[in-house]
Amino acid sequence: MSKNTKHAAKPTREFRLCWESRKKALLFATVFLAFCSFQAAAQSPSTATTTAQTSMTASTLGASNRWTSLLQACVRAVDNGHSTAVDYDCFKTRQDELDSYLEKLASVSEATLLSQDANTQLAFLINAYNAWTVKLILNNWPGVESIRDLGSLLRSPWKKAFIPLLGDTVSLDDIEHGMIREDGRFDDPRIHFAVNCASVGCPALRREAYRGADIDRQLEEQTESFLADPSRNRLRGDELEVSSIFKWYRGDFEKEWRGSTTLEQFLARYSSSLKLTTQQASELSSGNMDLEFIDYDWRLNSSP
Repeated sequence: MSKNTKHAAKPTREFRLCWESRKKALLFATVFLAFCSFQAAAQSPSTATTTAQTSMTASTLGASNRWTSLLQACVRAVDNGHSTAVDYDCFKTRQDELDSYLEKLASVSEATLLSQDANTQLAFLINAYNAWTVKLILNNWPGVESIRDLGSLLRSPWKKAFIPLLGDTVSLDDIEHGMIREDGRFDDPRIHFAVNCASVGCPALRREAYRGADIDRQLEEQTESFLADPSRNRLRGDELEVSSIFKWYRGDFEKEWRGSTTLEQFLARYSSSLKLTTQQASELSSGNMDLEFIDYDWRLNSSP
Protein backbone atom coordinates (compact mmCIF):
# COMPACT_ATOMS: atom_id res chain seq x y z
CA MET A 1 0.00 0.00 0.00
CA SER A 2 1.79 3.12 -1.15
CA LYS A 3 1.28 6.67 0.05
CA ASN A 4 -1.32 9.05 -1.39
CA THR A 5 -0.38 9.91 -4.98
CA LYS A 6 2.01 6.99 -5.21
CA HIS A 7 -0.47 4.57 -3.69
CA ALA A 8 -3.43 5.80 -5.69
CA ALA A 9 -1.51 5.73 -8.95
CA LYS A 10 -2.88 3.47 -11.64
CA PRO A 11 -0.67 0.79 -13.24
CA THR A 12 1.23 1.79 -16.35
CA ARG A 13 -0.70 2.12 -19.61
CA GLU A 14 1.40 -0.68 -21.09
CA PHE A 15 0.53 -2.99 -18.20
CA ARG A 16 -3.20 -2.24 -18.50
CA LEU A 17 -3.23 -2.79 -22.27
CA CYS A 18 -1.26 -6.00 -21.90
CA TRP A 19 -3.56 -7.27 -19.13
CA GLU A 20 -6.71 -6.45 -21.09
CA SER A 21 -5.48 -8.02 -24.34
CA ARG A 22 -4.36 -11.15 -22.51
CA LYS A 23 -7.74 -11.49 -20.83
CA LYS A 24 -9.50 -11.24 -24.19
CA ALA A 25 -7.20 -13.85 -25.69
CA LEU A 26 -7.72 -16.11 -22.69
CA LEU A 27 -11.49 -15.70 -22.96
CA PHE A 28 -11.38 -16.85 -26.56
CA ALA A 29 -9.13 -19.76 -25.62
CA THR A 30 -11.44 -20.74 -22.76
CA VAL A 31 -14.49 -20.77 -25.05
CA PHE A 32 -12.61 -22.82 -27.64
CA LEU A 33 -11.40 -25.33 -25.06
CA ALA A 34 -14.87 -25.59 -23.57
CA PHE A 35 -16.23 -26.44 -27.03
CA CYS A 36 -13.54 -29.07 -27.50
CA SER A 37 -14.26 -30.54 -24.08
CA PHE A 38 -17.97 -30.70 -24.90
CA GLN A 39 -17.21 -32.58 -28.11
CA ALA A 40 -14.95 -35.01 -26.26
CA ALA A 41 -17.53 -35.55 -23.55
CA ALA A 42 -20.16 -36.28 -26.16
CA GLN A 43 -17.95 -39.00 -27.60
CA SER A 44 -16.93 -40.43 -24.21
CA PRO A 45 -19.60 -39.45 -21.68
CA SER A 46 -18.28 -41.76 -19.00
CA THR A 47 -14.75 -40.32 -19.04
CA ALA A 48 -13.96 -38.21 -15.97
CA THR A 49 -11.18 -35.65 -16.38
CA THR A 50 -9.39 -33.52 -13.81
CA THR A 51 -10.07 -29.90 -14.69
CA ALA A 52 -7.67 -26.99 -14.22
CA GLN A 53 -10.07 -25.57 -11.65
CA THR A 54 -10.00 -28.71 -9.50
CA SER A 55 -6.23 -28.92 -9.89
CA MET A 56 -5.66 -25.36 -8.74
CA THR A 57 -8.07 -25.66 -5.85
CA ALA A 58 -6.25 -28.68 -4.46
CA SER A 59 -2.82 -27.24 -5.17
CA THR A 60 -3.37 -23.80 -3.69
CA LEU A 61 -5.19 -25.26 -0.67
CA GLY A 62 -1.98 -26.95 0.39
CA ALA A 63 0.01 -23.80 -0.36
CA SER A 64 -2.44 -21.64 1.60
CA ASN A 65 -2.07 -23.95 4.58
CA ARG A 66 1.69 -23.40 4.36
CA TRP A 67 1.20 -19.62 4.33
CA THR A 68 -1.15 -19.87 7.32
CA SER A 69 1.46 -21.88 9.22
CA LEU A 70 4.07 -19.18 8.61
CA LEU A 71 1.71 -16.37 9.58
CA GLN A 72 0.71 -18.03 12.83
CA ALA A 73 4.35 -18.64 13.73
CA CYS A 74 5.73 -15.22 12.80
CA VAL A 75 2.86 -12.76 13.32
CA ARG A 76 1.30 -11.86 16.67
CA ALA A 77 -1.75 -9.83 17.62
CA VAL A 78 -1.23 -6.43 19.27
CA ASP A 79 -3.40 -3.48 20.35
CA ASN A 80 -6.15 -5.67 21.79
CA GLY A 81 -6.24 -7.73 18.61
CA HIS A 82 -6.91 -4.78 16.31
CA SER A 83 -3.48 -4.96 14.71
CA THR A 84 -0.54 -7.32 14.28
CA ALA A 85 3.25 -7.14 14.59
CA VAL A 86 5.55 -9.16 12.36
CA ASP A 87 8.60 -11.06 13.59
CA TYR A 88 10.82 -10.71 10.54
CA ASP A 89 13.60 -12.65 12.27
CA CYS A 90 11.17 -15.57 12.44
CA PHE A 91 10.38 -15.25 8.74
CA LYS A 92 14.12 -15.05 8.02
CA THR A 93 14.76 -18.38 9.74
CA ARG A 94 11.90 -19.93 7.77
CA GLN A 95 12.68 -18.24 4.49
CA ASP A 96 12.90 -21.56 2.63
CA GLU A 97 9.25 -22.23 3.51
CA LEU A 98 8.25 -18.76 2.34
CA ASP A 99 10.18 -19.18 -0.91
CA SER A 100 8.50 -22.55 -1.47
CA TYR A 101 5.09 -20.90 -1.04
CA LEU A 102 5.99 -18.09 -3.43
CA GLU A 103 7.17 -20.62 -6.00
CA LYS A 104 3.80 -22.34 -5.68
CA LEU A 105 2.03 -19.05 -6.40
CA ALA A 106 4.31 -18.38 -9.37
CA SER A 107 3.44 -21.78 -10.86
CA VAL A 108 -0.23 -20.77 -11.31
CA SER A 109 -0.88 -19.62 -14.86
CA GLU A 110 -3.05 -16.67 -15.76
CA ALA A 111 -5.49 -18.95 -17.59
CA THR A 112 -5.83 -21.17 -14.54
CA LEU A 113 -6.45 -18.24 -12.21
CA LEU A 114 -9.08 -16.73 -14.51
CA SER A 115 -10.87 -20.09 -14.61
CA GLN A 116 -11.60 -19.77 -10.88
CA ASP A 117 -14.57 -18.06 -9.24
CA ALA A 118 -14.08 -14.41 -8.27
CA ASN A 119 -13.62 -15.10 -4.56
CA THR A 120 -10.85 -17.61 -5.20
CA GLN A 121 -9.12 -15.18 -7.53
CA LEU A 122 -9.31 -12.39 -4.97
CA ALA A 123 -7.98 -14.57 -2.16
CA PHE A 124 -5.08 -15.68 -4.37
CA LEU A 125 -4.12 -12.09 -5.26
CA ILE A 126 -4.34 -10.77 -1.68
CA ASN A 127 -2.20 -13.66 -0.40
CA ALA A 128 0.32 -13.01 -3.17
CA TYR A 129 0.50 -9.29 -2.35
CA ASN A 130 1.00 -9.88 1.37
CA ALA A 131 3.55 -12.67 0.98
CA TRP A 132 5.62 -10.73 -1.53
CA THR A 133 5.56 -7.68 0.74
CA VAL A 134 7.09 -9.81 3.50
CA LYS A 135 9.65 -11.09 1.00
CA LEU A 136 10.57 -7.51 0.01
CA ILE A 137 11.31 -6.68 3.65
CA LEU A 138 13.32 -9.89 4.12
CA ASN A 139 15.43 -9.10 1.05
CA ASN A 140 16.67 -6.05 2.96
CA TRP A 141 16.52 -7.38 6.52
CA PRO A 142 17.77 -6.41 9.05
CA GLY A 143 18.05 -2.65 9.16
CA VAL A 144 14.68 -1.70 7.64
CA GLU A 145 12.84 1.06 9.50
CA SER A 146 10.16 1.72 6.89
CA ILE A 147 9.16 0.05 3.65
CA ARG A 148 9.37 3.46 2.00
CA ASP A 149 13.14 3.41 2.57
CA LEU A 150 13.39 0.56 0.06
CA GLY A 151 12.51 2.82 -2.85
CA SER A 152 14.50 5.53 -4.59
CA LEU A 153 13.99 9.10 -5.72
CA LEU A 154 12.73 7.83 -9.07
CA ARG A 155 10.79 4.73 -8.06
CA SER A 156 8.84 3.71 -4.98
CA PRO A 157 9.21 0.16 -3.60
CA TRP A 158 5.68 -0.58 -4.78
CA LYS A 159 6.65 0.06 -8.39
CA LYS A 160 9.59 -2.36 -8.47
CA ALA A 161 8.84 -5.19 -10.89
CA PHE A 162 10.40 -8.17 -9.11
CA ILE A 163 7.50 -10.59 -8.64
CA PRO A 164 7.08 -13.64 -10.91
CA LEU A 165 3.31 -14.00 -11.15
CA LEU A 166 0.85 -15.24 -13.77
CA GLY A 167 3.55 -15.66 -16.39
CA ASP A 168 4.90 -12.12 -16.02
CA THR A 169 7.18 -10.08 -13.77
CA VAL A 170 5.06 -7.56 -11.90
CA SER A 171 5.21 -5.04 -9.06
CA LEU A 172 3.17 -4.76 -5.87
CA ASP A 173 1.34 -1.84 -7.49
CA ASP A 174 0.48 -4.05 -10.46
CA ILE A 175 -1.09 -6.63 -8.15
CA GLU A 176 -3.01 -4.10 -6.07
CA HIS A 177 -4.02 -1.44 -8.57
CA GLY A 178 -3.96 -3.42 -11.81
CA MET A 179 -5.61 -6.61 -10.54
CA ILE A 180 -7.23 -6.33 -7.09
CA ARG A 181 -8.61 -2.81 -7.65
CA GLU A 182 -9.27 -3.24 -11.38
CA ASP A 183 -12.56 -1.52 -12.21
CA GLY A 184 -15.43 -3.97 -12.62
CA ARG A 185 -13.51 -7.00 -11.39
CA PHE A 186 -14.05 -7.28 -7.62
CA ASP A 187 -15.15 -3.76 -6.61
CA ASP A 188 -14.99 -4.56 -2.90
CA PRO A 189 -13.63 -1.65 -0.81
CA ARG A 190 -12.89 -3.98 2.09
CA ILE A 191 -9.75 -5.15 0.28
CA HIS A 192 -8.07 -2.07 1.76
CA PHE A 193 -8.21 -3.78 5.14
CA ALA A 194 -6.67 -6.99 3.80
CA VAL A 195 -3.65 -5.92 1.72
CA ASN A 196 -0.80 -5.16 4.10
CA CYS A 197 1.92 -2.57 3.44
CA ALA A 198 4.27 -3.62 6.26
CA SER A 199 3.54 -0.41 8.18
CA VAL A 200 2.15 0.40 11.62
CA GLY A 201 -0.64 2.50 10.07
CA CYS A 202 -1.72 -0.32 7.80
CA PRO A 203 -4.55 -2.73 8.67
CA ALA A 204 -3.40 -5.94 10.31
CA LEU A 205 -1.55 -8.66 8.43
CA ARG A 206 -4.10 -11.41 9.03
CA ARG A 207 -2.72 -14.47 10.80
CA GLU A 208 -4.17 -16.84 8.25
CA ALA A 209 -4.34 -17.11 4.47
CA TYR A 210 -7.37 -15.76 2.65
CA ARG A 211 -9.56 -18.48 1.14
CA GLY A 212 -12.19 -18.14 -1.55
CA ALA A 213 -14.84 -19.97 0.45
CA ASP A 214 -14.32 -17.75 3.50
CA ILE A 215 -13.18 -14.43 2.09
CA ASP A 216 -16.41 -12.49 2.64
CA ARG A 217 -16.28 -13.31 6.36
CA GLN A 218 -12.54 -12.64 6.50
CA LEU A 219 -12.85 -9.24 4.84
CA GLU A 220 -15.72 -8.30 7.13
CA GLU A 221 -13.68 -9.24 10.21
CA GLN A 222 -10.71 -7.24 8.94
CA THR A 223 -12.90 -4.19 8.34
CA GLU A 224 -14.60 -4.33 11.73
CA SER A 225 -11.31 -4.85 13.56
CA PHE A 226 -9.56 -1.97 11.78
CA LEU A 227 -12.42 0.47 12.35
CA ALA A 228 -12.61 -0.53 16.01
CA ASP A 229 -8.97 0.48 16.56
CA PRO A 230 -9.07 3.89 18.32
CA SER A 231 -5.46 4.61 17.35
CA ARG A 232 -6.55 4.84 13.71
CA ASN A 233 -10.29 5.61 13.79
CA ARG A 234 -12.05 7.46 16.60
CA LEU A 235 -14.77 9.93 17.46
CA ARG A 236 -13.42 13.12 18.98
CA GLY A 237 -16.19 15.45 20.04
CA ASP A 238 -18.47 15.95 17.03
CA GLU A 239 -15.75 14.98 14.55
CA LEU A 240 -14.87 11.51 13.28
CA GLU A 241 -11.14 11.00 12.83
CA VAL A 242 -10.30 8.17 10.42
CA SER A 243 -7.30 6.66 8.69
CA SER A 244 -5.81 8.40 5.64
CA ILE A 245 -6.71 5.23 3.72
CA PHE A 246 -10.19 6.70 3.42
CA LYS A 247 -8.77 9.90 1.93
CA TRP A 248 -6.49 8.19 -0.57
CA TYR A 249 -9.15 5.72 -1.72
CA ARG A 250 -12.36 7.61 -1.09
CA GLY A 251 -13.62 6.73 -4.57
CA ASP A 252 -13.42 3.01 -3.81
CA PHE A 253 -15.86 3.47 -0.93
CA GLU A 254 -18.36 5.38 -3.06
CA LYS A 255 -19.10 2.81 -5.79
CA GLU A 256 -22.49 1.71 -4.48
CA TRP A 257 -21.04 -1.21 -2.56
CA ARG A 258 -23.99 -2.88 -0.84
CA GLY A 259 -26.01 0.31 -1.03
CA SER A 260 -23.30 2.69 0.19
CA THR A 261 -22.74 5.54 -2.27
CA THR A 262 -20.68 7.83 -0.02
CA LEU A 263 -17.74 7.29 2.32
CA GLU A 264 -19.92 8.45 5.21
CA GLN A 265 -22.54 5.80 4.41
CA PHE A 266 -19.87 3.11 4.27
CA LEU A 267 -18.52 4.15 7.67
CA ALA A 268 -22.02 4.33 9.14
CA ARG A 269 -22.49 0.64 8.26
CA TYR A 270 -19.85 -0.05 10.91
CA SER A 271 -21.21 2.28 13.57
CA SER A 272 -20.84 -0.37 16.27
CA SER A 273 -17.12 -0.80 15.48
CA LEU A 274 -16.70 2.98 15.59
CA LYS A 275 -18.69 3.08 18.85
CA LEU A 276 -21.26 5.51 17.50
CA THR A 277 -24.72 6.00 18.93
CA THR A 278 -27.74 5.56 16.68
CA GLN A 279 -28.03 9.34 16.41
CA GLN A 280 -24.36 9.76 15.55
CA ALA A 281 -24.55 7.02 12.92
CA SER A 282 -27.55 8.77 11.34
CA GLU A 283 -25.69 12.09 11.25
CA LEU A 284 -22.66 10.41 9.71
CA SER A 285 -24.69 8.58 7.06
CA SER A 286 -26.46 11.79 6.03
CA GLY A 287 -23.18 13.68 5.73
CA ASN A 288 -23.75 15.86 8.79
CA MET A 289 -20.63 14.77 10.66
CA ASP A 290 -17.19 16.21 9.89
CA LEU A 291 -14.41 13.81 8.89
CA GLU A 292 -10.75 14.37 9.70
CA PHE A 293 -7.99 12.15 8.27
CA ILE A 294 -5.24 10.96 10.63
CA ASP A 295 -1.60 11.06 9.51
CA TYR A 296 -0.35 7.64 8.42
CA ASP A 297 2.31 5.85 10.47
CA TRP A 298 4.88 4.46 8.02
CA ARG A 299 7.12 2.82 10.62
CA LEU A 300 7.78 -0.86 9.93
CA ASN A 301 5.22 -3.19 11.52
CA SER A 302 7.94 -5.26 13.16
CA SER A 303 7.62 -6.79 16.62
CA PRO A 304 9.87 -5.27 19.32
